Amino acid sequence: MRFVGAGVSHKTAPIEMRERLAKATQPLEAAVKELKKGTTLTEVCVVSTCNRVEIYAAGDAEPSALLRDVRQYLGAATGLSPADLEPHIYEHKGVDGLLHLFKVASSLDSMVLGEPQILGQVKEAYHSATAAGGIGAVLTKIFPRAFLVAKRVRTETGISQNAVSMSFAAVELGKEIFGSLDKKNVLLVGAGKMSTLAARHLRTHGVAEVRVANRSLERAEELAKEIGGHASSLADLELLLVKADIVISSTAAPGFVVTKAMMSKVVKARRYRPILFVDLAVPRDIEPTVADLEGAFVYDVDNLEGVVAENREARAQEATAAEAIIKEELDSFLRWSRQQQLVPVIKALRDKGLSIAEMEADRALASLKDPRAEKAVRAMSQAIVNKMLHPVLSHLKSQGDAHQLAAQVVALFELELASASEEEAADPADPAVVVPIARGSQP
Repeated sequence: MRFVGAGVSHKTAPIEMRERLAKATQPLEAAVKELKKGTTLTEVCVVSTCNRVEIYAAGDAEPSALLRDVRQYLGAATGLSPADLEPHIYEHKGVDGLLHLFKVASSLDSMVLGEPQILGQVKEAYHSATAAGGIGAVLTKIFPRAFLVAKRVRTETGISQNAVSMSFAAVELGKEIFGSLDKKNVLLVGAGKMSTLAARHLRTHGVAEVRVANRSLERAEELAKEIGGHASSLADLELLLVKADIVISSTAAPGFVVTKAMMSKVVKARRYRPILFVDLAVPRDIEPTVADLEGAFVYDVDNLEGVVAENREARAQEATAAEAIIKEELDSFLRWSRQQQLVPVIKALRDKGLSIAEMEADRALASLKDPRAEKAVRAMSQAIVNKMLHPVLSHLKSQGDAHQLAAQVVALFELELASASEEEAADPADPAVVVPIARGSQP
């Protein structure tokens, strides 16, 4: 069974392309089912966030065929030609795919290093894939290991201490534009996780008022109560924009929430006072041409890259420690995974030895014709087999990459292995192969 991963992120694709891919892969369960339909992909998990859309998959076909099916799906779903899409896609096979997933889950590949949201988003993707029937013998072992790695990184390094997120970066941008957030009126458009985090940061910087506008007034009231702000309906957005100094938007709306036509009227009512828009949504909430209006400053998630650049340098040392943990866990997983190929070899070797011992014991007992000796003879024959095989089995288990040795054992003892299946070993010499786990074993 081969494992691959492919996708785009803030490092490789502009926001317009990520928007199209994000829309094409929602809802996640539907995307998983579509990817499995009529392709070589046996197992699929789709990770879709504001900064990345990635597809992790496993199947019996060659890695190149698996990745071809992923590219074809993305092209068909978005209407993008191969020439437009492929320059922005990164692809990983086998071990490289594992390493990339571990880094993503541990927030080492995020725009804001150490952001806490990404692990929850990867877990959500895994649960959605499970519900859609996309998780099997391979991914059911890989993703939980990625979660374990991420937990170690967060608890054993300082990378998550005072963790910055996209919402924190938005607050920093407000300070950069206005110098101080004192006496500023803040409008949160949307009451999701990003807005909640932004509100908490804003309250610590002395803003005059935080108002929450959401389609669900009940949800807006919940958040407003939590942060000591005020709730409004999104239907009143135009009036709310007249009073706001900073607007942080993070909704799941399919189209623009704030348009240029709307803001053309608002800026006049504001008498052209400066207003800062921080658009944390993908697809974007704020029409980009709003920035053409006098006094309007619009920043989307790509623009925030510069805002958080200084933070990366400060966290470089912790990132180095996190990389060491990831390498350690990756090596451990690979050693364990490679040893799984020995399971059918060891079983076949023991079965053959015990079968021969049983046959010879039957012969001896038949000639002895002494029922009282049966227990002792059979125990002795099994003991001989165990002692003979012990050094062979111990040596096999101690090898980091025992594929060649295992093949020699099969040839020397003329073993007959069961036909390959999802629960049997694959060839770890192939870097695109992740060995499925025998039933009941744990990584």
